[in-house]
Amino acid sequence: MEVLIAQIINGISLGSVYVLLVTGFNLLLLVAMIIHFSFPVVVVFSMYMAWLAMQITGSIIAGTAAAIVSAIIINMISAPIFQHVMGKRGSVDINATMVVSMGMGMLITELCSHSINKGFPVSFLRIAGAGKPIWQHGLISVSYGQVLTLAAALIAVAVLFRILYATKSGRAFRAIAENPDGAKLAGIPVFKTALQSYMLTGLLGGMSAMLMALLLGSASPDLGDLLSHKVLGVSIIAGMGNLAGGLVIALLLGIVEALIQGFFSGSWSNAVVFGIMLAVVLVKPRGIFGTKL
Repeated sequence: MEVLIAQIINGISLGSVYVLLVTGFNLLLLVAMIIHFSFPVVVVFSMYMAWLAMQITGSIIAGTAAAIVSAIIINMISAPIFQHVMGKRGSVDINATMVVSMGMGMLITELCSHSINKGFPVSFLRIAGAGKPIWQHGLISVSYGQVLTLAAALIAVAVLFRILYATKSGRAFRAIAENPDGAKLAGIPVFKTALQSYMLTGLLGGMSAMLMALLLGSASPDLGDLLSHKVLGVSIIAGMGNLAGGLVIALLLGIVEALIQGFFSGSWSNAVVFGIMLAVVLVKPRGIFGTKL
């Protein structure tokens, strides 16, 4: 029983990071009309930027700032690229944007593999204290990093939904997600609003990078590709573009992964996740909660 409870706690912490990743992915899908498959790769690159800043300054604050700023910059640089591709094709083509995103992800992964720390994984030893337990009983323990990760994710999601449902920008986001052509006719600046979504998801990405550094303690170049497949899987299982459904499935994914790792030898978590995705696609092609596209 203690092992079960301990793994559920670990899963909730991991799932809270998945929540931020999936929320950023879905927000870009709804507002900017792109499948940013490599959004998690951008997050991992931000982890590398945080590591470089911490190596130079020795400051966690500087590392956090570097993670957030780098994620926002990459997102803003990618915005005109995606818009140009859609403009050249004469319509919104999310399949084309997915291909562009995959290409960007490959370039970023290669950059991390060959130009930063000689391709070796980076370690966040300066924040290793986050793994120290706040409370412990037998095999069950709750660490500073787990509490901080969960609290930060809850606050970030709460603020995001506040923005979506209680601000003018949020109403514009939802209008574009509901009916892009109607939003244009209503005078909503679609391109400007899309840029705001890129900036907002960059902020979520930078936060996710530091939270993952807290939980994992390290980052490697191939981590982004692994996370990309999981984020896409969660989005498909929940329903493409479904923000609320994505939150639920992302949290459940973290718990399922932790339970599998705790009770089964070998790396079965990915096989189980994509097995579930296959079953959902066969039974409910629009996802458990239904697509919002």
